[in-house]
Amino acid sequence: MKKLEQSTISLLVGLAALLLVIIVLVVIGWLTSSTQKLTIQGTVEAREYRVSGKVAGRVEELIFQEGDTVSKGQIVVRLDSPELQAKIVQANAQSRAARAQRAKASGSARSELVEGAFEQWQKAKVGVDIARKSYERVENLYRQEVVSAQKRDEAKAQYDAAVATEKAAFSQYNLAKNGAQAEDRMAAQAAVDAANASVDQVNSYIDEINLVSPISGVITEVFPKVGELVGQGAPIMTVTDTEDVWFSFNIREDMLKGITMGSKLKVKIPALGDNTYEAEVYFINVMASYATWKPTKASGEFDAKTFEVRARPLAKIPHLRAGMSAIVK
Repeated sequence: MKKLEQSTISLLVGLAALLLVIIVLVVIGWLTSSTQKLTIQGTVEAREYRVSGKVAGRVEELIFQEGDTVSKGQIVVRLDSPELQAKIVQANAQSRAARAQRAKASGSARSELVEGAFEQWQKAKVGVDIARKSYERVENLYRQEVVSAQKRDEAKAQYDAAVATEKAAFSQYNLAKNGAQAEDRMAAQAAVDAANASVDQVNSYIDEINLVSPISGVITEVFPKVGELVGQGAPIMTVTDTEDVWFSFNIREDMLKGITMGSKLKVKIPALGDNTYEAEVYFINVMASYATWKPTKASGEFDAKTFEVRARPLAKIPHLRAGMSAIVK
């Protein structure tokens, strides 16, 4: 009986000790969670620009590599395009041909052409005279019922054709004698203008063989190698503007309290030490729901969405680079 009482007392003491430990752990957890500050982690972002050309070609020279600093307008890539060189030769040839046609239309006709047109007209006139006489003889024979109506019709058709030929020859003679008409001269000038426009267009493509940096910054990516082919508009390298940087944070909406447009944030960059930097919020926008929607209705709360918050440093931060972590408490 005495042993039973001691066992009961030991069990009660053990239960009391266990309950005390649980209470202590709960109190410590509550105190810790109530005093711990929320930490928001983001990244440093920077504006990037792609260097690409209007023409296809083969990479002849990469003047700069990844990590190099370039200035705006500085040549960074040279391309080789034999097809483009052939096009400029073709465009120049078309321009010369158009100018020759314009000179021909602007000047008077050669005397040989005028004489040739006159002789053709005279020949056509003789043909009309012969065809007319033949038609008159056949007509008389037709009236005497010697030839058929078909023969008369054939003679009439030959006569009409000779008359039309004579008119056409006379028009050609006048054209050769008077020179090109105003419409012809205008058409020749239009052909010259079109050929010159083609030359200018190809020359503009020639300028695209030497690709320049659109901004001053650091080359962060180079895609092709020397000797590789690149298509029209294909990116060749990326230039990052180290002056246009910002911090990007993805924050759940139930943690957005106190963060509004124009809010000032204290940001720490672990890669740059323990210093904190001040940044101003300039962009708040909900992110795509299919990727950021966190359902919490099961716990009696609400469906929380995630917002992207961007803040720009108020002062230039030395050695700041895209991809570094940024922490806000």
